[in-house]
Amino acid sequence: MAKPLTAKAIENLKPGAERREVADGGCRGLFLVVQPSGRKSWAVRYRFQGRTRKLTLEGTTGLAEARKAAATALHELELGKDPAASKFEARAAEKKAAAERAGDTVERWSTEYLERYAMRHTRPRSWKMTETVFRRYVLPAWRGRSVHDIRRKDVIHLVDAVAKNYPVMGNRVLATCHAFYNWLASKDQIAASPCAGVKPPTKEQPRDRVLDDAEIKALWHASDALGEQAGAFVKLLLITGQRRNEVGGMRRSEITGNLWELPAARTKNKHAHTVPLSRQAMQILESLPQIGDTDYVFGGSPRGAHIGGFSRIKADIDQHMKPAKPWTFHDLRRTCATGLQRLGIRVEVTEAALNHKGGVVRGVAAVYQRHDYASEKRVALQDWADHVDAIVNGEPTEKVVRGRFGRG
Repeated sequence: MAKPLTAKAIENLKPGAERREVADGGCRGLFLVVQPSGRKSWAVRYRFQGRTRKLTLEGTTGLAEARKAAATALHELELGKDPAASKFEARAAEKKAAAERAGDTVERWSTEYLERYAMRHTRPRSWKMTETVFRRYVLPAWRGRSVHDIRRKDVIHLVDAVAKNYPVMGNRVLATCHAFYNWLASKDQIAASPCAGVKPPTKEQPRDRVLDDAEIKALWHASDALGEQAGAFVKLLLITGQRRNEVGGMRRSEITGNLWELPAARTKNKHAHTVPLSRQAMQILESLPQIGDTDYVFGGSPRGAHIGGFSRIKADIDQHMKPAKPWTFHDLRRTCATGLQRLGIRVEVTEAALNHKGGVVRGVAAVYQRHDYASEKRVALQDWADHVDAIVNGEPTEKVVRGRFGRG
């Protein structure tokens, strides 16, 4: 019977011209393999279903470790399992898992996220921003990596690197990663989001830019210097207070008399909205010729699409207007809302006129309040258009006649 091996005896074993097997009397079936090159490894022999089998103990080095691994294998044997087969199955499962993880790359899942969720459930501007964030920032940093391997430190490092040069974009990158990983978790593709607990790198201040009377006058005259459609588009933004994409995508079929009926699919909050058109708004619309057979008010492009190139239009206005402070198209909506308040229009009427939800009418009131403020909205928007008219024409704005509805 073989004697139990010792660490010293193993150290003293010298390689021969041929491969050697040295049995360990201290553990049944265990033996040390000594190659001619001097390399040493462990294996265990056993019988399963009448056949002699051999199990190589990969990754095992020391004597104690080898005996422990051999004991584990023999215990499986006592339970009626073949240790070598179990090893093969475990290796196959590991390879399968590795292959699946290799397919779970950030670029693969980001494409799925954009196509299956972002493009279907968010506004065009939102999903385009999401696509830009992935293309410019996320994929260059994480391309080829599995979504399972991204850790919180990776998210922090990415967000901080972006925020170093573009503070607000750092916030957008974090928000995009948050939404992406929350979606993966909802699909049971990951256990938890690595973005949990990561704070935005930049504290953002809400915009409060409102154009004053001099800027309103300069904007109006600058719009006259633009092309017919672009100028009309900017003026309607100001006097209706509606959102840029809603005005830009205005259709003739949405206008009945002096009412503009916006379907839910075209509004940001997915609520159908009726905009009473002031006399000034109607004059602007009636001055625009029908171009081709397009239904778009601001149409006529070769592709049949509505007006675009908002950045170019904004740059053209600034060139003529020469504003002292930067402004955005959305500031015109805020200017309208603020102007209505200064004219004494009640807040709930202002919100109804601008189709803004979540303001003063909330909770139970929002559920049961079904008054549409149609008359009040008409008076409010006409008051505002008259006020803008007075500013543009240099008349005293105090003489603007107030209507009977909608004021506090």
